[in-house]
Amino acid sequence: MEVAIEKSWKEALQSEFEKPYFARLVSYLHEEKAAGRRIYPPGGRIFRAFDLTPLDRVKVVILGQDPYHNPGQAMGLSFSVPDGVPAPPSLKNIFKEIESELGIKMSGRPNLEPWAQQGVLLLNAVLTVRENQPTSHSNIGWQEFTDAVIRCISERCNGVVFLLWGSFARSKRDLIDTSRHYVLEAAHPSPLARGAFFGCGHFRRTNEILEQEHKTPINWQL
Repeated sequence: MEVAIEKSWKEALQSEFEKPYFARLVSYLHEEKAAGRRIYPPGGRIFRAFDLTPLDRVKVVILGQDPYHNPGQAMGLSFSVPDGVPAPPSLKNIFKEIESELGIKMSGRPNLEPWAQQGVLLLNAVLTVRENQPTSHSNIGWQEFTDAVIRCISERCNGVVFLLWGSFARSKRDLIDTSRHYVLEAAHPSPLARGAFFGCGHFRRTNEILEQEHKTPINWQL
């Protein structure tokens, strides 16, 4: 199946695109649109995380669950929303943690593309959602695909830092070869976690690991 995705990912994941589950997934999305349902993110941005972070440039993976479901928010990157859109509560807490850990001031800019361009794969486990219906596409095949993405990174890359926040993300740990990669776990940054995310130290620790791996640290400041 022909899929519009960055070249290195297309080559690495071609076998997934040819499996029956992926054809069913695509058919389901076509049926949703034919039924007049609004799907986020827009079609051209479903694979935006892959387009901005080619496979050979992945240094960090931040795993989210599914896209934002309100109009104008989802842009194909976990936790990120476009410029001009107010930062959602989880993203605000991420920024608070960065400020606390690194002693820097964040601008509040909610667009995380600069992170993606430095090698942070902002991957949602589910890549689409119906408008105003959270997790509505959680069982249509996306998780089989993104599990394959995580395994692909685990097998083809070295020294990647996986940031797993919350029980859902942490459930993906078994897909990662921890003898080759680093896994940092914490509570989800959502306010529902009652501040348990704060103090995780992940942003400082990630850069320490990247330096140990002789990789350029991430400039987290936006």
